Amino acid sequence: MTPPITAADPTFERNYRAVASRDRRFDGYFFTAVTSTRIYCRPSCPAMTPRRDRVRFYPTAAAAQGAGFRACKRCIPGASPGSPEWDLRGDVAGRAMRLIDEGTVDREGVPGLAHRLGYGERQLRRILIDHLGAAPLALARAQRAAVARTLLETTDLPIIDVAFAAGFASLRQFNATVREIYDVTPSELRHRGHRRGDGRAVVGRPVPGPVPIELRLPRRDPFDFAALLGFLGPRAIPGVEEVIGDTYRRSLRLPTGPAIAEVRDDGTAVRVALTLSDPRDLAPAVARIRRLLDLDADPLAVAEVLGVDPVLAPYVAANPGRRAPGAVDGLELAVRAIAGQQVSVASATAVVARIAATLGTPLATPAGTVARLFPDAETLADAPDAALPVPTARRATIRAVAAAIATGRLVLGAGADRHEASMRLQEIPGIGPWTAGYVALRALGDPDQLLVGDLAIRKAAAALGLPDDPKALEAHGTRWAPWRSYANHHLWASLSTPRTKETAR
Repeated sequence: MTPPITAADPTFERNYRAVASRDRRFDGYFFTAVTSTRIYCRPSCPAMTPRRDRVRFYPTAAAAQGAGFRACKRCIPGASPGSPEWDLRGDVAGRAMRLIDEGTVDREGVPGLAHRLGYGERQLRRILIDHLGAAPLALARAQRAAVARTLLETTDLPIIDVAFAAGFASLRQFNATVREIYDVTPSELRHRGHRRGDGRAVVGRPVPGPVPIELRLPRRDPFDFAALLGFLGPRAIPGVEEVIGDTYRRSLRLPTGPAIAEVRDDGTAVRVALTLSDPRDLAPAVARIRRLLDLDADPLAVAEVLGVDPVLAPYVAANPGRRAPGAVDGLELAVRAIAGQQVSVASATAVVARIAATLGTPLATPAGTVARLFPDAETLADAPDAALPVPTARRATIRAVAAAIATGRLVLGAGADRHEASMRLQEIPGIGPWTAGYVALRALGDPDQLLVGDLAIRKAAAALGLPDDPKALEAHGTRWAPWRSYANHHLWASLSTPRTKETAR
């Protein structure tokens, strides 16, 4: 097991300086535990800086909890942005962390998690303890506690319903975990939340039906939400998603049922209004929204690398908070990529909208123009020709991708192995490097995917004096690693940015 970082570790001083300066940029990267108080905090906690000899640093909240520390009541470490490391890493630990965030252990247990990752349970346990400082059950327990806190503070669900919705097996286990981690009872935690409830334990399981939940999702500044909407808006599939003013709204297909998410930014955090079929879907809904909006990114780390290139530097300086949007549904994104081969964004959006309108599942309670779910893999695999208004070859490609996902041969979700997924995609006739790269960029969350074959990227490169030959551009782009996915967005944006003295070379 990897021990906590102590004063003997060479990274200790860097972490300690971040704590002493209350640097918010390090929130989520590590957690600070104080041996004298037995409390763990985020680096930006406003409490008095502890003495060096009393500090231990842990990579996850679960690792700190496993060492016997409880969460700080002032800084609420569970409300910090997620670590960009889990998005950057494509290894087993990173994939496992993303699946745990989606609630996989709660639904399928550790055997299910291990099966999805292609490892034995014991081997997976050793890997996670070594890299994350905690075993799968401890990581899932920390995730359940965070979900429970959100439900207690933002809903009026009876406490026993919160317990089962968060994934706990019993009310006793729920009460003990909340007390151990937060040092308060569930009722006390609820009364300290934004929405007041009476905290009465009412016997019963979560009641099916629309469950409205509002929450704030932390992110790192700077955060260019307008640029996100500018990217998502033209690509929004009518009936499935929409951008109205400063609000993004879409449907979600979640493990228990459909949901609708409305997203805004309030200047300090992202505000999300969810309407869930069942509160047990809160964790996967939040995980998918975070990936879609790239909320766990470290924009300053990205800007530090891309800003060194004199060609990109002016654009990075003008939009340091630009994100690389992900996706909530790998199949939906793959269909968009296939439909978008050699056509404009508008044309691809129109085609995918027709597919969704014909094959999508209607919602019982629409919101705005969002009235259906995007069709699932089984539906698309068996779709009739008339429902897929694309050329014959692309129709076959869509069906083949859908069939591969339906049978489990292809995974384009949170736990996907990026290299394996890209290889399997390109084994399907009609999938080339550009399509596989675009899927990797968005559905697989690859932060280092440069689309050198993209016509718009090559056009932008030529306009900026960069090589537009794919091989030459790829060679130039090595200086942007490991953040080449973000370079795509700056290059795309440059096409619509008037050149000035500041942006011209």
